[in-house]
Amino acid sequence: MCAARTPPGPILKRRTDPTRSPARFAIAPVAAAVLGVCFTHSAQAQAQDSGLALRPSLRLQEQLPAEVRSQTPSFVSGQRIEGHTGQTTTVEGEAELRRHDTVIRADRLSFDERTREAHAEGNVLINRSGDRFTGPALRLNVDTFKGYFEQPEFELLSNNGRGDATRMDFHDEDHSTAHQARYSTCPRNPGADWMPAWLVRANRIEFDNVEEVGEAYGGVLEFKGVPILGAPYFTFPLSDKRKSGLLPPSIGLDSVSGLELTLPYYFNLAPNYDLTVYPTLMSKRGIDMGAEFRYLQPDYTGRLRGSFMPSDRLRGEDRWGYTLQHSQSLTDALNRLGGRGGAGLALNLNRVSDDDYWRDFPRASATLTQRLLPSDAVATWSQGNWYASAGAYTWQTLQDIDAPITPPYDRVPSLGLTYSRGDLGWADKTGSLALTMYGEYTRFESNPLLTGQSNGERAMAVATLSRRFQTPGWFIEPRARLHTTQYSFDQPLANGLRSASRAVPSLSLDSGLVFERDTSYFGRAFLQTLEPRAFFTWTPYRDQSLLPNYDSGATDFNLATIYSENVFTGNDRISDTRGVTLGVSSRLLDPETGAEIVRLGIAQRYLLKDQNVTLPGGEPVQERFSDVLLAARVQWTPRWLFDTTFQYNPTTNESVRTTVMARYTPRPYHVLSAAWRLQRGASEQFDIGWQWPLSGIFGPSPDAVPGHALGPGQWYGVGRINYSVPDRKVVDLVAGFEYDAGCWIGRVVLERLQRSAASANQRILFQLEFSGFTRIGSNPLQTLRDNVPRYQYLREEINPPSRFQRYD
Repeated sequence: MCAARTPPGPILKRRTDPTRSPARFAIAPVAAAVLGVCFTHSAQAQAQDSGLALRPSLRLQEQLPAEVRSQTPSFVSGQRIEGHTGQTTTVEGEAELRRHDTVIRADRLSFDERTREAHAEGNVLINRSGDRFTGPALRLNVDTFKGYFEQPEFELLSNNGRGDATRMDFHDEDHSTAHQARYSTCPRNPGADWMPAWLVRANRIEFDNVEEVGEAYGGVLEFKGVPILGAPYFTFPLSDKRKSGLLPPSIGLDSVSGLELTLPYYFNLAPNYDLTVYPTLMSKRGIDMGAEFRYLQPDYTGRLRGSFMPSDRLRGEDRWGYTLQHSQSLTDALNRLGGRGGAGLALNLNRVSDDDYWRDFPRASATLTQRLLPSDAVATWSQGNWYASAGAYTWQTLQDIDAPITPPYDRVPSLGLTYSRGDLGWADKTGSLALTMYGEYTRFESNPLLTGQSNGERAMAVATLSRRFQTPGWFIEPRARLHTTQYSFDQPLANGLRSASRAVPSLSLDSGLVFERDTSYFGRAFLQTLEPRAFFTWTPYRDQSLLPNYDSGATDFNLATIYSENVFTGNDRISDTRGVTLGVSSRLLDPETGAEIVRLGIAQRYLLKDQNVTLPGGEPVQERFSDVLLAARVQWTPRWLFDTTFQYNPTTNESVRTTVMARYTPRPYHVLSAAWRLQRGASEQFDIGWQWPLSGIFGPSPDAVPGHALGPGQWYGVGRINYSVPDRKVVDLVAGFEYDAGCWIGRVVLERLQRSAASANQRILFQLEFSGFTRIGSNPLQTLRDNVPRYQYLREEINPPSRFQRYD
């Protein structure tokens, strides 16, 4: 019998790998286990004397297989041990029982080898897989983990939850019940009565570690000692695992709809699909019944969301909206039918009840808050060099009497076929000849009274032949294209014809040089490039003034589109661009990482002849020199980013469009961005966004804590303001504060969204987030993510906790 004191720490460190057979001296009988304890302590002492150090093992396992776990030995240690082999062993003075993932410590510990029951008294501690329980007395079966604990205090590893109770019943290793319990995720201050910022009081709390959920009976949620939510029964999560149940209510105040109260309920129907219903009471409108269904299968995935409000009191009619996104692979089905290649189906359906839906329900869905709602159904097929598509593309246009929109054309149907090859021949180490042929048939339909032109059909074929010669120092790419189109109209054109055709050839030559050199600026080494580029295009004039315009529009004038043949999008207008574009760019690259530190660029187009093809109502372009485009992007350090584009008219000697943007991100949760956008004669706006800890305004702020922002006790300012200079008013505003108390987060955000030129929606969002438990209030997180550039949530996912983090 070992009467000497045996410190518990070295025992676990020195024992054999738990995935292997038990050590020779750590056999099942307790007396022999005690001898094993003495042996391992002696070996550990020798290792320490020799200067050896233990290293972390990659073979440590959170859970052992059942067949291995049943063979793990039990270790008992203490100052005095008495007992008989195969019967009861009593340990007094710093008593400890250790087995795999369970540790029991107490002043006095009795262990019955026959029943496998342990009875502990005085300063009892249990650590099982990182969950810790402390109290005055315990009775527990170490094999079945069935027993009870008197007046325990407990800490849960999975979500850092903690609490106390008058009694804790252990039903098995995964289920327990706390009676007259208190629970919170707030820390416990040693030596003080535990009164956290928030807690749950309940007659009974049942913990289920399999479903990772807690169930409170007769519970109430208190914040700062004030009851704010009570129910005879509610559940709360013990991890991020999905579960069915009530979600936190959402409360908001809208300037138009009034008080908004949402009580969502989540149905975890299966691992691959779920349903959320979210009825919303709007005090001035009525009840909006909403739901969202998500599904995921090996061959398809999708999301269906919809809402219905019977008899909106402000509008006097039923209001509804739905959106469906579905994506599916049809390859297996095609192969079973004897087909070849890959096939797919994509659905994007969006519809609402009326034109005012987008302004009355501005937070219903990101898609449904637009004024142009697309609905598409597209089937695709591909094999080798071939690609085909067949689809229907329709629009719902939500009109505003103060700002009407010309509705786009529905394409019902639109059929396309593409053949593409990049290895036709004439190949060498610099490249090969490439051919692309595209054919399309489309039926265009809309309201002729709104569009001012006839519906019709369009068939077209486009062939492109190109050859790119390229080396590390230069490239040349000649390209030839032929664009042919055939139209058929429901109503005759102005010249009386019901059909029309057009064939437009186009030639272009793109070329560029790349020079590099090692240099340094301000004591910093760089790889500098100089990249001149010349682009020549020749497209002859074809009169297209009598043709309808179904899908063409002007491209945005920038440093990408200035090197293109056609200045229009779509296929109803092919510009007669006959000119040369000259430009040059230079970059500073980090020679070690390749990161782009500085980029400068300038380009201008010169027309050899007037550009006479225009959009309906447009004027021919007679100026030979286009506006000059200048761009600069500088990110000298990861903290600072400066980006600007400048469009300058050399004829009028004034800027046409200017955009200047700067962003400062010195540390995590510190971001400040500002932008100025000017389009002369149209708009001028200032845009400012920020997320910044208030402690960092007048002094240094704390370092970031993994998963917990800058730690507890921090205030953050967050927001974004968009100001229109001509209107002299704020267009959109999102601004507020966040406070991180460690175990809870408070947010208050003011949101103002412009609905029309004369009206706006305003609401106040207030939320309390109890870490690892629930959120109460109106959730502003999505609003902050959508509006504040580089906004960071104050709680980020980190690696799941391990039982080895709490070693006893």
